[in-house]
Amino acid sequence: MNRRDFLKKTTKALALVSVTGGTGLLFHNRKISRYGAIATKANDFEVAANVSLPRIALARNPDPIAALNRALDAIGGIKRFIHPGERVTIKPNIGWDRTPAQAANTNPILVGEMVRLCLDAGAAEVVVTDVPCNDPRRCFIRSGIRQEAEKAGGHVILPVEEDFVRTNLDGELVNIWSVLKYFVFTDRLINMPIVKQHSLTSCTIGMKNFYGILGGQRHQLHQQVDQSIVDLTAFCRPTLTVVDATRVLLRNGPQGGSLDDVATENSVICATDQVAADSRGAEFLGLNAGEVGHIALAEKSGLGKIDYRSIGYKEVV
Repeated sequence: MNRRDFLKKTTKALALVSVTGGTGLLFHNRKISRYGAIATKANDFEVAANVSLPRIALARNPDPIAALNRALDAIGGIKRFIHPGERVTIKPNIGWDRTPAQAANTNPILVGEMVRLCLDAGAAEVVVTDVPCNDPRRCFIRSGIRQEAEKAGGHVILPVEEDFVRTNLDGELVNIWSVLKYFVFTDRLINMPIVKQHSLTSCTIGMKNFYGILGGQRHQLHQQVDQSIVDLTAFCRPTLTVVDATRVLLRNGPQGGSLDDVATENSVICATDQVAADSRGAEFLGLNAGEVGHIALAEKSGLGKIDYRSIGYKEVV
């Protein structure tokens, strides 16, 4: 089933529940639980703080694998984040039917290397998945992510209807919603966004990338987009955020298309603070993170720091 068919069926089902259960547009009413079990997140994905290590590091290198490894080593290395026998879910941005050069999706080489690192650290399984905006099969293949992840030993999941579970996100705005189960039932979660301009939110980096865990008509959340992003950020709380700034989409995001809109930056950010990661990533777009609605709201909500230098920041080459 492709995403369009899935959304049609989901829309009909949600409309029926709304009528019979008296729920609101965003399923805020907890009475929906009588129509079936509501899942809750299986684990806390975050790692313990380590005051001797920076919480964010940026590496610059024309070789994306070298950039990733140097940034990761600067904040403690892969074995700080992944332990033997753990199940890992990696969340790249695979939202668009675009090639790697167009910089609408996460660099596939980075995704493949992260799969390899996790398996080398002893992970029992590494799942790579997303809920795309364009046709899922085309997105997974044309982005290059399916090929690179599978070559590295990852389990690439093209979502189908049965993969979604109704989940309590317990947010200010987003409560009960359809969530791809691999982001609920796992031991570790690695967020791997790309830095892009976004027509609605000024930028999409790490926190906005979590829209890709949702099924249903998630575009409805755009009515209060900043709060919805913060709710998703508070729910997910990833083990690690790896920001792809190897190629940055400066204009016409989030889908892009023209190579003229892409700048080569050869940079990778690794962070344990989601807000700091987005704050540093926003600078590639010439943005002041404190003036970006969802980033400012996330800091106000206690999810991290915009002033990334205040929590330990390191640049390496």
